[in-house]
Amino acid sequence: MGRLQLAIDVGNLDEAIDFYSKLFSTPPTKVKEGYANFAIADPPLKLVLFEKPGRGGTLNHLGVEVETSAEVVAAEARITSEGLDTTGVGDALCCFAEKTETWVHAPDEVRWEWYVKTGDSDQFADVQLGGSTVAECCAVPEAEATVADCCG
Repeated sequence: MGRLQLAIDVGNLDEAIDFYSKLFSTPPTKVKEGYANFAIADPPLKLVLFEKPGRGGTLNHLGVEVETSAEVVAAEARITSEGLDTTGVGDALCCFAEKTETWVHAPDEVRWEWYVKTGDSDQFADVQLGGSTVAECCAVPEAEATVADCCG
């Protein structure tokens, strides 16, 4: 069974952690500089916060976290069979996790990630593994990219 992922940009990470911990009666499972991650059981939700001072309160991206790489591959096949363009399935280190993922853009550039977390990482910035061409996590123009912009 999967769960919906909601990734949002917040102006102040400490305030957001306090608020969402109270809202969902769940502490974060991972907190790093500029980043927090919650695994909420009820409702089943993966909540990810990216600190962006002065640019908080916006949707970063949406996603579906599944339990196996096979589910990512199956989802990508289903999505492409519907005529939607994806990034293809690839392995990445991003947002303090090792993942197998695929990305798709919805209308109005809403980004959706279908993924499975395969391990933990100390790496925040996006690193593609095995020659993969998946480069969505930090898909910002090089001139504008900063560590704070990774994964959003």
